[in-house]
Amino acid sequence: MIFETNRLKIHIASREEMEAHIAKETDEEMKKAYKEMLQGCIDYPDQWAWYAMWMIEKKDGTHIGDLCFKGFGADGSVEIGYGINEEFQGNGYATEAVEMAVNWALEQPGIKRVEAETDPDNKASQRILEKCGFQPNGTMGEEGPRFEKLR
Repeated sequence: MIFETNRLKIHIASREEMEAHIAKETDEEMKKAYKEMLQGCIDYPDQWAWYAMWMIEKKDGTHIGDLCFKGFGADGSVEIGYGINEEFQGNGYATEAVEMAVNWALEQPGIKRVEAETDPDNKASQRILEKCGFQPNGTMGEEGPRFEKLR
């Protein structure tokens, strides 16, 4: 699947793309997270989109970041995570990508809400969530405050 926004092309990574991305990743924490995503894809191949990396590229093909959903909850919730490479931050790309992915998710059968959590000091990420229609849900996660957008 390939999704297009005004400035971006976003596609769900194949196993080969994910393996290549993992091999190039130098941050051990991110490498671990990407391996967990790939394992989710392998364990639940019929739910690939809910575990895979979604590659974010500018229209010219430049890879600028990625996003993911962290599985599919039995209660109809999915959690989104996202990141834009540092040199491309501050241009609205994350907002554009997250908005597209969240809208797609909320159109899928059984999805009632999309959740996210962010470090309490990461005001930029909190602004992205707010721009995309998320509201704080009053709970704290492992990384910080949790937000949600309902169907």
